[in-house]
Amino acid sequence: MAQNRLKVVVTRALPEPVETRMKELFDVTLNIGDRKLAREDLARAMQSCDVLVPCITDRIDADLLERAGPRLKLIANYGTGMDHVDVAVAARRGILVSNTPSVATEDTADIVMALVLAVTRRISEGQAMMQSGAWEGWAPTAFLGRRLTGKRLGILGMGRIGQAVARRARAFGLSVHYHNRTRVAPEIEADLEATWWDSLDQMLSRVDILSINCPHTPSTYHQINARRLKLMKPTAVIVNTSRGEVIDENALTRGLRAGEIGGAGLDVFEGGHHINPRLRKLPNVVLLPHMGSATVEGRIEMGEKVLHNIHAFAQGDPLPDLVDPAKL
Repeated sequence: MAQNRLKVVVTRALPEPVETRMKELFDVTLNIGDRKLAREDLARAMQSCDVLVPCITDRIDADLLERAGPRLKLIANYGTGMDHVDVAVAARRGILVSNTPSVATEDTADIVMALVLAVTRRISEGQAMMQSGAWEGWAPTAFLGRRLTGKRLGILGMGRIGQAVARRARAFGLSVHYHNRTRVAPEIEADLEATWWDSLDQMLSRVDILSINCPHTPSTYHQINARRLKLMKPTAVIVNTSRGEVIDENALTRGLRAGEIGGAGLDVFEGGHHINPRLRKLPNVVLLPHMGSATVEGRIEMGEKVLHNIHAFAQGDPLPDLVDPAKL
């Protein structure tokens, strides 16, 4: 295989430097128009290539993997999250899967704090008034938000991104609390001045802001459900930059409309790009188009990781970012 150029199919348009380097190294089919591949187009691609480079918009389930051609031996995912790829079935089919961890950590943490500020200080409401031309000048009680200093931030998922959020939160004077599958190392906890809660329910009842930074797995599906939302303060704010499925979105919408939750900042949604229309109408909700990792630098670094994994595969070396289905 090393003597021949690998046949690589890229499902979406990537940054120009990444695509150019792929063209130099491999026999690559690019998606110049950045059109999301239909399911049958994706199936045909998987029947003809050695390496598939998908992203989160491509759902590669067991059925598609069973239809893959014998040449397909690597799925080099452009992104960190893997809930759109059935990694266990891929492993049974002898197909390696890699991803791009760590790249989006700082960028996503920045968006978390941007959403926290936007919701608590009602920034989008103020912007909407200014853009409409309806502002008639300053008033003592207009657009009253809430101060961050002295508030408690709860972090659900204290991995790389959760810890990056905690570092930023401390600079804003927030008290950091967290719930994680396992407690982080004592030195990390001390450095972040973070309080660990074994019980998610107990943490939720005490925090003013909740940042969701855990992956979507069977155990985290609807982890924030109607019962847990009722545990939270009516002034509490929820920010989600992880995966939409972690929140029961209908329950969240009901809570926001009823005044049982103070506000929400969402960069991800349970229905993908199909947004609950009731969420759009709520003034205390800030919605972003899944842009947590959307920096030029981050997207190029993601592409570089994809290239490193494909190169390692071509050389017969261990993949630097191999996804282990047993750890998902």
